[in-house]
Amino acid sequence: QVQLVESGGGSVETGASLRLSCAGSGYSFVTYCMGWFREAPGKTREGVAAINSDGTISYLDSVKGRFTISRDNAKNTLYLQMNNLKPEDSGMYYCTADYGNGAFWVAQRAVPRYWGQGTQVTVSS
Repeated sequence: QVQLVESGGGSVETGASLRLSCAGSGYSFVTYCMGWFREAPGKTREGVAAINSDGTISYLDSVKGRFTISRDNAKNTLYLQMNNLKPEDSGMYYCTADYGNGAFWVAQRAVPRYWGQGTQVTVSS
């Protein structure tokens, strides 16, 4: 049974940094594509970043240069380093997992099967 548990969210001011973590269990972490989605009230859910099993990375245009996705396969953990945060980055952030190419998740052409419970990120101006 796939389980994804996020941590690291919080309330920060504009320009601050946060690091999200996601611990995966119940599946072969190294063989899965992993990603981060976010959802805010009144806004469309969007794929923020994804990293394939081969290490290929995709980012939403609005976070390029500010966010960095990475994975530690030895620890079955996914990370999202978020720098220079903006109020528009606020939302519930979800860790996701599935086979395939995360570029399709970010492009909103596919939806991963497995989701965590989410961690809230709030950025105040």
